[in-house]
Amino acid sequence: MDKEKDKVFFIDSLDNYSAAELLDNVLHILCTEGSMSFIFRETYYHIVVGDYVIITNLSLASGFVRSKDFKGILICFPESFVASMALRSNYGIVGHLSLLQNPVMKLSPDDFAKCCTDLLRLRERLDEGGHLFKEEMISHLLAAHILDLYDIHARCHTSEEPSECVFTLIKRFIELLYRKEYVWHRNLPYYASALCITPHYLSEICKKASGQPASYWIDRFTMQEIARLLRQKELTLTEIAEHMHFSSVSYFSRYVQKRTGRYPTEYRNHLLKNDRSDL
Repeated sequence: MDKEKDKVFFIDSLDNYSAAELLDNVLHILCTEGSMSFIFRETYYHIVVGDYVIITNLSLASGFVRSKDFKGILICFPESFVASMALRSNYGIVGHLSLLQNPVMKLSPDDFAKCCTDLLRLRERLDEGGHLFKEEMISHLLAAHILDLYDIHARCHTSEEPSECVFTLIKRFIELLYRKEYVWHRNLPYYASALCITPHYLSEICKKASGQPASYWIDRFTMQEIARLLRQKELTLTEIAEHMHFSSVSYFSRYVQKRTGRYPTEYRNHLLKNDRSDL
């Protein structure tokens, strides 16, 4: 399938794609038979029938292994495609942070049936030719499925929903991180100042929305980038430390060791050992 033409596409097997081909997409996996395991952010996951996986950043996932009887519905689409839908709900921000911590949702039988229906209907219409408004139609079907996922996730996470103002602040904070501001700034006061709020308030609203303070997310995004660079074996530790604007290699080494329990060379070897050339 031409992924440039079809922003939403289903795949029959992860074996047919390299990590690079899917890297800019969100990957959804609904396990319908058998089981699958993978590593996400250094944590091992084993999924079975009724588990729904959402991986928003495939560079953080590796080591996909499926059972011989595994069957699933796998769908990919650019995250920008979701943004283009302009959903009125802000819940995606909370869900996104939650999925960065744990990408697996365990579905009830009713929710499993609902997701199967959503995805199979979407696949059926995606394969349909000659529809004059196909892109809009697919967008609305995917939006309906995403809203079902919001509903499922929200029912399993019953914490109080933040106000519109708090949603806006968190969204702006996450946007700063996605712009890689952490390459230059890893201190909480910088982000609070950029948002015109106090560091304490920024940490409080992040904790309310995701269960984790703002400093946790700064470190998570920073370590994600460091891991990406360490996987590039041609880069020296000095080059990586300079790229990330650490004042010295020793400071960079202490930063990594404190957050991973491993010094950079050990952490690099660990990452490369767990990686595979494909998914």
